[in-house]
Amino acid sequence: MNIGLKVLLNATSLVSVLLALPALAQGPSALVTENGTIIATLHAEGAQVYECKPDASNAASQAQALTWQFREPIATLTVGRQTIGRHYAGPNWDHVDGSGVKGKVIGSTPGTTLSDIPWLNLEATEHRGNGILSDTATIQRVNTRGGLAKGSCESAGSYLSVPYSADYVFRRQN
Repeated sequence: MNIGLKVLLNATSLVSVLLALPALAQGPSALVTENGTIIATLHAEGAQVYECKPDASNAASQAQALTWQFREPIATLTVGRQTIGRHYAGPNWDHVDGSGVKGKVIGSTPGTTLSDIPWLNLEATEHRGNGILSDTATIQRVNTRGGLAKGSCESAGSYLSVPYSADYVFRRQN
């Protein structure tokens, strides 16, 4: 085999390897970790739901302004085009194999644009069932698109659903 062909094949192999890597390095690198073995990377499509409430951070003011406050996520989890679970308040993730995990935020960094919800590091706090998510120690929310509420709300108790997508990386301890 000539040298030119070997170089081309090696370059093609390198591109294939790079394309196969998880999409973790596409944004805020401060949150990306290599700790633990990846169990699954699941894509989420759904909405971040907000409720219009008085701004609790301005408690001293008698006329509290109304603001959109995060209530819960509602999302479908997929691999490729196949639905394999759901993501909802808690935060919780359920897989079709019967396993599930609940998490607690332990780190956060802003998304890549002003419309994107933050990237998160979460620690697993509860496990349900036996399956792919049973050994989850940490969860990362990365590659977020959309999901942030913008603008003022006019009526206390009203809701706003903001479309979002993200990738969730589930890891177990080594």
